[in-house]
Amino acid sequence: MSGPAAGTAVAATTTDVVCLGESMVTFLPSQPGRLADVPSFGRGIGGAESNVACALAAAGHRAAWVGRVGADGFGDHLVETIASYGVDTSAVRRDPFRPTGIYFRTATDRGTDTHEVAYYRAGSAASAMSPANVPYEELFAGRILHLSGITAALSDDCLALLRELTAARPGRPLVSFDVNHRPHLWRGGDASVLLELARRADLVFVGEDEAEEAWGIAGAEAIRAAVPEPSVLVVKRGSAGATVFASGLRPGPRSSNAGGAECGGAEDAAADGTGPDTVTHVPALLVDVVAAVGAGDAFAAGFLSATLRGLPVRDRVRHGHLMAAAVLTVPGDLTEPPARDHADRLVALGDDAWGTLRLGPGWTAADRASEEVRTP
Repeated sequence: MSGPAAGTAVAATTTDVVCLGESMVTFLPSQPGRLADVPSFGRGIGGAESNVACALAAAGHRAAWVGRVGADGFGDHLVETIASYGVDTSAVRRDPFRPTGIYFRTATDRGTDTHEVAYYRAGSAASAMSPANVPYEELFAGRILHLSGITAALSDDCLALLRELTAARPGRPLVSFDVNHRPHLWRGGDASVLLELARRADLVFVGEDEAEEAWGIAGAEAIRAAVPEPSVLVVKRGSAGATVFASGLRPGPRSSNAGGAECGGAEDAAADGTGPDTVTHVPALLVDVVAAVGAGDAFAAGFLSATLRGLPVRDRVRHGHLMAAAVLTVPGDLTEPPARDHADRLVALGDDAWGTLRLGPGWTAADRASEEVRTP
């Protein structure tokens, strides 16, 4: 198979979001310090797209992860762990000739000079994904197809695959694209291709910092000018919050899936792409951060979850902030998200209450919103 058949369409969907990308076994340090000094590591999993799938499944949505892993024990661990979150992994392919990727990292924040990551992913099974070997029927079976720029950096074949999946064609689900610029993956490569891919998507997540680093573009308005095509552009601004540009946004009707989660169709998940932008800025939360790894993926999952429910833009961003706060207050990439009614109560707070809300470790376990609200 060299690509999806022309005019491929999906008559009925059984999945809310399909996520495609590489997941790896990650080794987390037993104590702070240089990799050279850490005596032992605990095993976990890491991968932007599988993180999103796990968070969505934990939040009650029907999520699937499509990837490629080695026919090895690490591949077994990845598939079994991701499936344990309630994610459909039936379309994952096993590669008998290439290994599952792994990596080691230090305990410090990724944004600090002392943070170290040692990747062992060159020649991995996932890097062999291409337009010729992915299951298009499964990829196009959801309301939303979520991709990230990490996949584009893995190999020429992976880049060709993302170009294939973001191409306009009848039957294409709504395409969500997280730029996810990782400088170490683009050494010797041209990260400007991420701009090309973003312009072909329907819903785009990008950080102000990564847009400046990858494209030399500074500021939310300038980013929108460079990426005018997506119906929804979410510019993440760190501690300043997030700004959303949405063209022709409409809430659309809601319907109930078998699991009780409210989901509109893909045509209602973002916007109709016409009319002037509506610009919405939502402040970030005050969070007592334990580890920053995985927060961007959690934000995307929270935003997509609220999008599937047809919530207003402000609420989509607030759900993204809350899902990110759940991950920021634990050591790993994944955690149990707040219960939906709990998150909905926090999202409904007035602007003043939202601005003074502070969340720390254990906040998702609180039964009532007042139990985890602490003034700065």
